[in-house]
Amino acid sequence: MESRAKLFGHPIHPMLIPFPLGLLATALVFDLIHLLFDEMSLTRAAYYMIAAGIIGGLLAAVFGLIDWLAIPGGTRAKSIGLRHMVLNVIVLVLFAVAWFLRNDEPHDVDTTSVVLELIGGGIAAVSGWLGGELVDRLGVGVDRGANLDAPSSLTNRPASDDVAGVAGGPGVVR
Repeated sequence: MESRAKLFGHPIHPMLIPFPLGLLATALVFDLIHLLFDEMSLTRAAYYMIAAGIIGGLLAAVFGLIDWLAIPGGTRAKSIGLRHMVLNVIVLVLFAVAWFLRNDEPHDVDTTSVVLELIGGGIAAVSGWLGGELVDRLGVGVDRGANLDAPSSLTNRPASDDVAGVAGGPGVVR
């Protein structure tokens, strides 16, 4: 099932998700360094990373929702996509609460905030696995007829001129 939201022939949602995931994970690491070693220099950066990660996550969610709405109802992909979406919303809420708890003093992070970030990071790992299941196992967001010799997406040519001839599915070498 091809993605509905594309830029230069590639699905937008998978292009955006590395940013919020990386920002939120790095913020967690910086806050853990602070708690373990009483290192204050990274906590302010973590504060701003969380804000940027939340904004990036919300932007990625818009394109994820567009793709999810295109998945046929009653399929395993629709169900997994819903779980993936709900878990990601929970992640954003947990990090938002952690961010608000230190809003008055961005450099002063407490254990509660870090625990929320840890829980959010764990949930993000599960949700990321579900996202991989959607793409790698169920083919959500993958061009019909994708194969190892498909033309560049910038050519505006389909992944395969003979979609019906790709009996083995994506990655078939002819």
